[in-house]
Amino acid sequence: MAKNVNTQGSADFDWDALALDGYTLVQRSEMSDRYEKTLTSINEKEVIEGTVIAVTKKEVIINVGYKSEGVVPASEFRYNAELKAGDKVDVFVECQEDKSGQLVISHRTARMHKAWIRVNDVLRTGEVITGFVKCRTKGGLIVDVFGIEAFLPGSQIDVKPIRDYDIYVGKNMEFKVVKINQEFRNVVVSHKALIEAELEEQKKQIISGLEKGQVLEGTVKNITSYGVFIDLGGVDGLIHITDLSWGRVNHPEEIVELDQKLNVVILDFDDDKKRIALGLKQLQPHPWDALDTNLAVGDKVSGKVVVLADYGAFVEIAAGVEGLIHVSEMSWSQHLRSAQDFMQVGDTVEAVILTLDREERKMSLGIKQLMPDPWAEIEAKYAAGTKHKAKVRNFTNFGVFVELEEGVDGLIHISDLSWQKKIKHPSEFCKVGDEMEVVVLEIDRENRRISLGHKQLEENPWDVFETIFGEGSVHQGTIIETKDKAGVVSLPYGVEGICPSKHLRKEDGSNAKVEETLDFKVIEFNKEAKKIVVSHTRMFEEGTDEKPAKAATGGKKGATGGSATSQAVKAINQSNEKSTLGDLDALAALKEKMEGGE
Repeated sequence: MAKNVNTQGSADFDWDALALDGYTLVQRSEMSDRYEKTLTSINEKEVIEGTVIAVTKKEVIINVGYKSEGVVPASEFRYNAELKAGDKVDVFVECQEDKSGQLVISHRTARMHKAWIRVNDVLRTGEVITGFVKCRTKGGLIVDVFGIEAFLPGSQIDVKPIRDYDIYVGKNMEFKVVKINQEFRNVVVSHKALIEAELEEQKKQIISGLEKGQVLEGTVKNITSYGVFIDLGGVDGLIHITDLSWGRVNHPEEIVELDQKLNVVILDFDDDKKRIALGLKQLQPHPWDALDTNLAVGDKVSGKVVVLADYGAFVEIAAGVEGLIHVSEMSWSQHLRSAQDFMQVGDTVEAVILTLDREERKMSLGIKQLMPDPWAEIEAKYAAGTKHKAKVRNFTNFGVFVELEEGVDGLIHISDLSWQKKIKHPSEFCKVGDEMEVVVLEIDRENRRISLGHKQLEENPWDVFETIFGEGSVHQGTIIETKDKAGVVSLPYGVEGICPSKHLRKEDGSNAKVEETLDFKVIEFNKEAKKIVVSHTRMFEEGTDEKPAKAATGGKKGATGGSATSQAVKAINQSNEKSTLGDLDALAALKEKMEGGE
């Protein structure tokens, strides 16, 4: 039989008083409270201190006083090779319990967290810190500061330009934190700031003692195309390129090199002594002072062309001693040319000293003096009346300049170009570069001038025309054009006459027209002006019985000219533009025939 259990009064049973392990729940609660008090109170996402209790190759076990130990990868302690049990380290509580009930902590995050707080404090206080240069990067170096990777720009490494960043890698250096980007957590440090602070005091001492003319030792800090920057021990000065050497300098690198130590002299500085002008050549004697005292005007010297300009060339005859050869002293020719036509930079040339001023340190040279002067015996070579060939060089309104030879030019006046043709401008007669024959008319050796002529190669046909077209002579002519209220009449032998409008009236009262052929009487002949004035009206007003000269006659005087006149006219008519020597001979023969007839 089942035993009867009396459950009467079970509703009044005290379950809390029941203790399976011998402890009551009240006792258990008291013991739990006592245990909790022995544990450290930790919060997530904060940095706490722990004790290393074990170190293996892969892990480091850390006791933080919590109910379970934390495990950190050994790689987070790579920077500390001497880590051992018992060492105190900082850790960051990532999570109090993970899925396995394990405490999750990180030493790297703790370092970063504390380092960020520390680096901000350093920026605020200006404290000098020590960091480890890890590697080189674009534009500078990466530095480990409190476990944070900071950037050290190349310009902040030193006060002088750094050409090799690699020499700093793997070294500990002192820095100042100069900038922090809170958003991106970037840190910029500077080593230069420390050096500048040290040099500032030195700089004040140096500047306070600067004086013009003072000689100091400096180091070449930087070289530019215009000069050299010198470090005088915290203070920079500039040697301009013109103050490096007494001679010509194309680039400062020809004289100095980086990091070279040299003595310089202070030339000038501003009121604040921030800009200091230095000199190097001033420490050497001026080359002009060492110039041969026996050197004089007329002596021959040799030198190197160092500068070329359109107006001349500078020739260095000794280091720092230059002379100018003006372009006018390069050739006896008077034509405008540039110095580049005669020489180039780097050429070695011989010259004659023309002027020498030792006080002003100036010298002028010439090279044409080493060549014979074509004007020395000009009269013998180009005597008056002699004929020569010349080249047309240029024009003016009054004539043509021609070159007989290098250095000998002459002028053909516009009136000496042609006997017959009326020339308004020389360009109507010839072109630049043409070769033409000339006759020497006059020589002015003192002023180096020669007057030349071209028309003088032929006899003056107007001497013959004077006998043919005398006043009162009658000739047949054709009106070829009208201008300035007058007609231009083509007369025999290619000669033109002017017929005023009132003398163009014909006997029937009408006026003669262009291309009309009529008889004309010469009413004026001017040999000097090469002018013939004719009239048709006079033919009937004066009732002349004279017969017009045909193409083979010359008026009254030419009426008995016969075959000789016809031959002369035929010869002259072969050329209406310009008389030839043959024409002149025919005209001369015609003149003699006419005079014989009279």
